[in-house]
Amino acid sequence: MAIGVFGLTIGLALGGVVLLGALGFVLQRTVDTEAFRTADAVALLAAEDALPDPLPVAGGQVRVQVIDAQGRIRAASIDADRLVPMVRPQRLDPGRRQRLEVPAERVGLTGPVRVVTVPAGTAADPLTVLVARSMADVRHSTHVVRTILLVAFPLLVAVLAAVAWRVVGATLRPVEALRRGAEEITGRAGTGRLPVPASADEIHRLAVTLNDMLDRLESARVRQRAFVSDAAHELRSPLTNIRTELEVAQRLADRTDWTAVTGNLLADTERLSRLVDDLLLLARLDEAPQARGTGPVELGGLLTEVAARYPSPPVSVAPLTRPLWTVGNADELRRVLANLVDNAVRHARGSVLLAADAEVETGGVPYHRVTVTDDGPGIPVADRERVFGRFTRLDDGRARDDGGAGLGLAIVRELVRRAGGSIALTDVDGQPAGLRVCLLLPALPAEDGTDKR
Repeated sequence: MAIGVFGLTIGLALGGVVLLGALGFVLQRTVDTEAFRTADAVALLAAEDALPDPLPVAGGQVRVQVIDAQGRIRAASIDADRLVPMVRPQRLDPGRRQRLEVPAERVGLTGPVRVVTVPAGTAADPLTVLVARSMADVRHSTHVVRTILLVAFPLLVAVLAAVAWRVVGATLRPVEALRRGAEEITGRAGTGRLPVPASADEIHRLAVTLNDMLDRLESARVRQRAFVSDAAHELRSPLTNIRTELEVAQRLADRTDWTAVTGNLLADTERLSRLVDDLLLLARLDEAPQARGTGPVELGGLLTEVAARYPSPPVSVAPLTRPLWTVGNADELRRVLANLVDNAVRHARGSVLLAADAEVETGGVPYHRVTVTDDGPGIPVADRERVFGRFTRLDDGRARDDGGAGLGLAIVRELVRRAGGSIALTDVDGQPAGLRVCLLLPALPAEDGTDKR
């Protein structure tokens, strides 16, 4: 605020100085113009050899003399000196129009005196017309304006400072309210919302944006706490099993079946390793939502490669009529299919079918559809969105020995999003049970079946 008022004061002061300078310049040019007009009129009379004596002039603050080359006065106005020229001959430049400053005592006028010279006469008898005008009126006018500015300037600055104080204060009052609200939220380290001003201006939009940001931060904090809690719970289970196995083995000593113990420890260690790998993968996906190393991937070959890891039956691949190409990271898409097939094999009664269909249009964008279908008990419609949450397991799959940590489908959804696709769970057509996982992946046009990899 103080800096703004100081800048305003400097600006007004500079404006006043410029105004005084411009006023003095304009008034002086006006005096010179009128003096030259009078001198030109007298020069015309001299050219016609019709100089009256005394010379007629208007106003009591004007003196006129006509002098010859020797500095003698040929004619003068009624108040002008008839013996001494107003300007010393040494200062005159014959044949040129001049503007000169002379002492007031030499002319008999008050204040500073301005003298203009105009050549006149003939070549045989050159003359010079001298016209003197007092600058007292000009000095008085500039003095009056300067006085007015010196008196009005502080008052104007005070009024503008008061107005600026009120306006800036009214403008920053909502900002101060936002600051206090943010301080309260920070002090109690909890949830809260900032006050939103009623005015529909930039401060209102800022408050709305900040509240949206606080909501997102609170949601992220809740998700983070839940994630950490679930991760700690999942990690505790295999660690507890390992510790229990070792304590029992240590207590039994020679009666311990170390082969069975090492088998159980290896199983728990592998489960713990898978859980840690999944957690690290999710952390990397959260940090880098955009896929890296993307390129064309042929879906038929990818399905065949993934299915080859499982016994047939139950896993089989529906034959493709032509190559179907998508764009993405081959390793990530392979991980997606492997997770889906793992789930399908875990719950299937007798068959798991992998298939890929040609392009389908969704919102004007071509996609290829990849499906993983099993004949297991399926998933209720009410739970089909919830199963994509992290650490989510349905009641009938809670047994940790049979299932995973509930991260598989969460990883699948994140990887599919990175590839620019989508995933959905649907019923199997014409069957009372079973589940079909449908992936939509961006389609690339085939080029006569040429392998693009």
